[in-house]
Amino acid sequence: MGKVFIVGAGIGGVEDLTLKAHRILSQAEVLIYDALADSSLLNLVPSTCKLINVGKRGGQPAITQTEINKILVTECQGDQQVVRLKSGDPTIFGRTVSEITALHSANCEYEIVSGISSAIAAPMLAGIPITDADLSPCFTVLTGHDLEILPWQGLGQIPTLIILMGTANLPNLLAKLKIYKSVDTAIAIIQWAGRSNQQIWTGTLGDIEVKLPSQLSPAVIVVGEVVKYHDWYRSAPQKPLAGKRILITRAAGQSSQFRQILENEGAEVVEMPTLVISAPDSWEALDQAIAEIQEYKWLILTSANAVEFFFQRLRFYNLDSRSLHNLKIAVVGRKTAEFLAQQGITPDLIPPDFIADSLAASFPDCTGLRILFPRVQSGGREVLITELEQRGAKVNAVPAYESGCPKYIDELALRSLRKKEIDILTFASSKTVKHFQQLLSQQFPVTEWSEWLSSVQIASIGTQTSVTCRELLGRVDIEATEFTLEGLAQAIKIKVQN
Repeated sequence: MGKVFIVGAGIGGVEDLTLKAHRILSQAEVLIYDALADSSLLNLVPSTCKLINVGKRGGQPAITQTEINKILVTECQGDQQVVRLKSGDPTIFGRTVSEITALHSANCEYEIVSGISSAIAAPMLAGIPITDADLSPCFTVLTGHDLEILPWQGLGQIPTLIILMGTANLPNLLAKLKIYKSVDTAIAIIQWAGRSNQQIWTGTLGDIEVKLPSQLSPAVIVVGEVVKYHDWYRSAPQKPLAGKRILITRAAGQSSQFRQILENEGAEVVEMPTLVISAPDSWEALDQAIAEIQEYKWLILTSANAVEFFFQRLRFYNLDSRSLHNLKIAVVGRKTAEFLAQQGITPDLIPPDFIADSLAASFPDCTGLRILFPRVQSGGREVLITELEQRGAKVNAVPAYESGCPKYIDELALRSLRKKEIDILTFASSKTVKHFQQLLSQQFPVTEWSEWLSSVQIASIGTQTSVTCRELLGRVDIEATEFTLEGLAQAIKIKVQN
């Protein structure tokens, strides 16, 4: 018999998880999740984890609670560590009692792991304290689903009300509130709390309705005089990328650093992996090169993937960095050098510009030398091979890994694309551009996505990637001057600020 962890996801991203929730997600064997606001949470689970989406998406009917209960019991009985991931805190309007009852009846072990509820987080992120020594000695959290079952006489006496799921029934909710509270009572509506596109509307019970757009969900409503403190919050400086939704197209599992850089600047990030990194079709060529490693004078590594797969194959033969003592090592890019440092090695050559052309130009005399170049199976960096061979080197370019195109667009990214919610597209290699265009062409008519592209900005990590962007997407709006992820983020920030 396994165990079910009912885990609160908080208000969205990884940084808002509790440490315990983070640890449990990293060990999950089955993940049963709702329509989460942040896809980064799904990246925390192991690659072998079974994913079961029980949320409502794309206008399709939601799976029933009874069906969810059955899934929980079935997966638990399969002797798995099951994580039931819910937004906010699982015990606050989360239908957790129904799930616990089903688990208890089936003698399934379970544990509840708390999360940060939007009832607490949303007011705080809007600069509204829900308690105050003078204005609010207490508060109440309620749902706006069924107004007739609520004790309105008592609620009218409570200084601060936090209302979840109330925007769909807002006119009736406001009508009820005005019976038991003054029409001059302050109110705030906080949409997408904690995200870069968070919006806040304030007013009174009497005038708030005329200030609001037609689409408000998801939102948290705060009623009470503490709302006045929001005025202080409005004067706080915004982060430079606040309000921008940026699409990352790197390989699955390799976006975390870039994502964090952008989120630290205030952006909301959507991940759409356009690369699938895998082993080559055959290890034969690389294995032969490793067997003859003493005959080579230089090793060239142009990416973190090359470093990872090359050393993975060394370890397969019970070898480590000591077997490379006779070699000099050249890398392209500071990040590749950092990955190499994890193997205890400092490269002998890093070109000033982080491209293959610069490495060839910086390479010392290599006449008659054998050079090992583990690279992507599908090829690349041909200019490097050509130039070194023209200078008399004998370059052995062997497949060390492969980078292919995913079969489908990530579900959460697809939703953002369909809703035209993306402001900036980012590309860190030519392959990400090619695969992005390929995936879009499979999913949308060319006329549709071409028109959509005209309304977004396209950001490239460097000159070669920009060439491919212009060829396949028609233009480049932002290009990094330093060909790194930090450089790309800096270029985006400068563009947005100007």
